Amino acid sequence: MSDPDIEHVPLRGAAFWVAVLFSSFQIWTAAFQPMSSQVIRAIHVGFVIWMVLILYPPFKGARPPLARIGRVAGWALGLLGFACSFYYWIFESDLTARAGEIVGWDWFIGIVMLALVFEATRRAMGWGLPLICGIFLAYGLFGEHLPGLFTHRGYGADQILSTLSFGTEGIFGTPTYVSSTYIYLFILFGAFLEQAGMIDLFTDFAMGTVGHTKGGPAKVSVISSALMGTINGSGVANVVTTGQFTIPLMKRFGYAPAFAGGVEATASMGGQIMPPVMGAVAFIMAETINVPYVDIVKAAVIPAMLYFFTAFWMVHLEAGRKGLLGLPKDECPNPWTAVRQRWHLLLPLIGLVWLLFAGYTPMFSGTIGLALTVVLIFGSAVLTGVRRTTLRVVFWVLLGLACAGFFQFGVGIFFVVTAVLVALTYLRRTGQDARKLAITALADGARHALPVAAACAVVGVIIGIINLTGVAAELGGQVIAIGENSILLALFFTMLICLVLGMGIPTIPNYIITSSLAAPVLLKLGVPLLVSHMFVFYFGIMADLTPPVALAAFAAAPIAGESGMKIGFQAVRIAIAGFIVPYMAVYDPALMAQSSSVLAIAWVTFKAIIAVGLWGAGAIGYLRGRLNWFERLFAIAAACLLVAAVPWTDEAGMAGCALFIVWHLWRTRARAVAAGA
Repeated sequence: MSDPDIEHVPLRGAAFWVAVLFSSFQIWTAAFQPMSSQVIRAIHVGFVIWMVLILYPPFKGARPPLARIGRVAGWALGLLGFACSFYYWIFESDLTARAGEIVGWDWFIGIVMLALVFEATRRAMGWGLPLICGIFLAYGLFGEHLPGLFTHRGYGADQILSTLSFGTEGIFGTPTYVSSTYIYLFILFGAFLEQAGMIDLFTDFAMGTVGHTKGGPAKVSVISSALMGTINGSGVANVVTTGQFTIPLMKRFGYAPAFAGGVEATASMGGQIMPPVMGAVAFIMAETINVPYVDIVKAAVIPAMLYFFTAFWMVHLEAGRKGLLGLPKDECPNPWTAVRQRWHLLLPLIGLVWLLFAGYTPMFSGTIGLALTVVLIFGSAVLTGVRRTTLRVVFWVLLGLACAGFFQFGVGIFFVVTAVLVALTYLRRTGQDARKLAITALADGARHALPVAAACAVVGVIIGIINLTGVAAELGGQVIAIGENSILLALFFTMLICLVLGMGIPTIPNYIITSSLAAPVLLKLGVPLLVSHMFVFYFGIMADLTPPVALAAFAAAPIAGESGMKIGFQAVRIAIAGFIVPYMAVYDPALMAQSSSVLAIAWVTFKAIIAVGLWGAGAIGYLRGRLNWFERLFAIAAACLLVAAVPWTDEAGMAGCALFIVWHLWRTRARAVAAGA
């Protein structure tokens, strides 16, 4: 299991400036592409090794003499990994000319980089993922000795090392490419917005809109986590940021600690599927299946809304069942006042969405979005307090020149103007030091990126071995044989693979493994390409909520003051519809906008809303009044009939749902009349 506290390790002294240097390197390479993609990937991994090993040195937490030795060893190993990454730059032409051939220093560099990637991942994320990758590495080296279907023809150590340490399918493969480009920029984008006060805006807006309603504190958690998901796409980060406020608030208003933690964990994990800035997996998916990122966003919109509707509906029902009220109206902030005071924080997000839907690449859109954040937020913050009209005019003129440069003269002019605006932050201060905020955002972005980048690097071992040995074809054939008789069984086994893998590894490697093994199988069984990948993506997310190893639940545990296991069971209960909606999308891809018919999309969405509503009532045991066990089972069964896109099941399901709702309304009204009499 990964360490949920990795994003809260303090950055001090030299480590802070290494993080700033890391972010600066990523911005520079994103803006100007000064070197080849392979070199950028290598130095990106070198930075990750360096930072992880100085933040998590050997003997961390030991007594002073041993701790000092550990810090020195961490710096030494980190610098060794960082220095080795430059080998790929200095000898780039030689490595390209003899691709696949390992000679001389290649052996040392390849082994050191591979070993340090494993060690950095272990320190940043625990033993789970490195052990799984180590099993695949051992399979590549010794798999020819295995019996039956799993044997392969045998590969030498030079072939393995060439694939994993020097090729484009190992530690520098597609996941690392995506990590070093799209993912890092969007993480940095979220870090800048957080430093600028976006969390306060989202929290105040959520508090003002639903804080006073029935069960308001839990609804605040759902809405604020959904909004935070639009900018950072990280479930655990959401838990440990918004959860610090929402979980104690829910407990204060009567929610059980386990339920409060489960609500926050469920809502926070939804951030990975919440457009426009989805989790890192969305960018990897776009690159893997070679579709525009905007297509991923379009496919995710309806399921993401259903996911958060599910969480919102469940907390509403729980509040009704327990008779929980909301905050007093006068204690809730005015949401529109919050928007009016901080509306400028939304401009970079709006610009990012516009660029993505206008057809620009995620890398270009993220770079421009980051620049807009610096210009519109930090530049504006500095100059707001300046009374001299001249400086205000200069600001807006420069902003106009920036836009003109962007649209007419290219990105270069835009960044020159951005640099001028950033330089202005040195001149003035308002309530806070904008320069310090910007530098802190650079450091925080690097720290938040570490677990993602480490996972992307080490999971390349799995991809490399799978592609080298062809083991995926053997496993896929077994699942296809099952699916020929029942697509439902094939989907069920795919779901189990995702959930079991997710018990030891995070969403990114989970998706990469299952998309390599299971998604091609689903495609051969007739499931559309994008839907098959989204299916494994969704269950990779649900794995982080599923006990016994539920990362998001364990991240919420210390805040809620409850065991991670109990929180995990509550999270599964709250997110119950999230386990069913992917099946609905497979049977009717219109749920993921894979249809040109607006009517078809509207119909399947309507079915899903009805089904989610009854699943929630059955799981909580409450609608307008309490439900007995027969009513709960009937509601769930009627909703399940709506999953398959078959006319008779739809008709039977709708009839069953209507019958249940009419019966329940009549019964609760009769009870109310009897109680009044």
